[in-house]
Amino acid sequence: MRYHLCMEKKQLSNPKNVKFDDLIKICTKYFGTPRISGSHHIFKTPWKGDPRINIQKEGKMAKPYQVKLVLKALEKLEVKNEN
Repeated sequence: MRYHLCMEKKQLSNPKNVKFDDLIKICTKYFGTPRISGSHHIFKTPWKGDPRINIQKEGKMAKPYQVKLVLKALEKLEVKNEN
């Protein structure tokens, strides 16, 4: 899993250049199926509180600040799985 997580983090390293569909695939892989409310895709995380994962489209791209939140969540997941 560590190798795949590194690949995903590399793919998200430029938040302004991430396609929404790619971000959905990554989030679904690590956090399960989203609950959809309007244009918001809300993912459950194995912890309470932040970082929460709530993403939206901006054209074909994901919003950069939301990509950064997903990166934080992946890092937290990585730390949690190491323990």
